[in-house]
Amino acid sequence: MKRTAISGLFIAAALLASPVFAAEDLCTLNLQKIDDATATAGAGASAESTGQEVMDQVKDAKAAQAAGNTKDCIAITTKALDTLEKADKSSNGGSSQ
Repeated sequence: MKRTAISGLFIAAALLASPVFAAEDLCTLNLQKIDDATATAGAGASAESTGQEVMDQVKDAKAAQAAGNTKDCIAITTKALDTLEKADKSSNGGSSQ
């Protein structure tokens, strides 16, 4: 009976802790995606201004991550990824005709 209760407590603790680790992983994953995207980004005036904006966002996201504010880190990195995606679409012509 004691083993079952202890096992149940371990399982409950693991389930409750999972979202915290998943959120931290998402923050780190988004930062890695940004690094990958900026490493392969093209050059140009709009790319430079977008790049500076994204680098500022990465700085803010890393500060939030270091402060333990995972929600802000995810929000900032998601916005940075959206910025990169929009810049990529505009540099590729936006539409095909």
